[in-house]
Amino acid sequence: MTNPNLAAGSIWRLHKGDQEIARLTVTGADMPWTHAGIESLPGFEEFRPLFSEQERAADEEDWELFDACSTRICAALTMTFPDGGRVAEFMLRIYDDGTAGWRWHDEPFDPVYS
Repeated sequence: MTNPNLAAGSIWRLHKGDQEIARLTVTGADMPWTHAGIESLPGFEEFRPLFSEQERAADEEDWELFDACSTRICAALTMTFPDGGRVAEFMLRIYDDGTAGWRWHDEPFDPVYS
């Protein structure tokens, strides 16, 4: 069965609080990654340096910094499915060329206890 959220042209949304700051229009999926073009809206520019830092960390294979950036992104932003439902867990990368890639899960991950 095909997931309608992954259909080309589906629009996912990125929010800071109640403000929509970006629209992610699906261009394809290569599970577990979804790929999209990004339309930045007012409020997005505040986060562009954080996404750039995350990309530099990936390029330099500094996974500790990459994880720290990802944690900051998820703490500050929420993502919604095309139907408006909130995405429980996601790892989002926004590239300087105006594209994005993300992995997601529709249920929260269980906390790990030591």
